[in-house]
Amino acid sequence: MAYREIPVANYAETVGSDGQLVDVREPDEVAAGTLDGAVNIPLGDLPNRLDELDRGRRVVLLCRSGGRSAQASDYLVTLGFTDVVNLAGGMLGLQE
Repeated sequence: MAYREIPVANYAETVGSDGQLVDVREPDEVAAGTLDGAVNIPLGDLPNRLDELDRGRRVVLLCRSGGRSAQASDYLVTLGFTDVVNLAGGMLGLQE
């Protein structure tokens, strides 16, 4: 099973009322701005912070351009997460 890619502009409806929005950028990047409701778990910290994610809920991943969140999406899928979405375009996609 693979993750899905959704345009970042559709993040609110993609996260919905039960999804988990995770910003995988570094804290200094997140400090400059992120999406409402996002939890910061930097990509490098993800393996040590998996217990913060609920496998039974959708995980929506965000980064600067979509690359790191795609890596995080691949990683979560290999660990058995079944509802994983990468926000294509990342924060840069919102500025276009």
